Amino acid sequence: MTTTLRERAIVSLRSAPSLPRHVRIHYDPVRLAFAVLAPEKVFWPNDISLDILRRCDGQSTVERIIADLAADYDADPQDVADDVVAFLQEWSDKLLVKL
Repeated sequence: MTTTLRERAIVSLRSAPSLPRHVRIHYDPVRLAFAVLAPEKVFWPNDISLDILRRCDGQSTVERIIADLAADYDADPQDVADDVVAFLQEWSDKLLVKL
C-alpha cells in the first residue's frame, strides 16, 4: 500500500485564499454565533477569525486582507500580518482554506 503526501501550500502576501467547497460559514441561531462547518467538523471562530474567513473570497490577496483588517481595527499592519499569516497557514494545513 502506498501513501501519497500532498505538498504543503505556504501563505504568501500574493495568495488569494478562499474557502473550499466543503467548508462554509453558518449562523447558529441557538448559540447566536457563527460556526465554520466542514465534513464531520464544527469550528466556533472568534470575531477576528470570522473577519479573516469572510475575506477569503478567492479575489482578495493576503496583503489586501491585512491592510483592510489593520484599517478596520486601527492596528499596526505588521502585527496584523503576523497573526493573519499564521491563522491562514494553520487553516490551510487543516484543508479548511485554499491558497
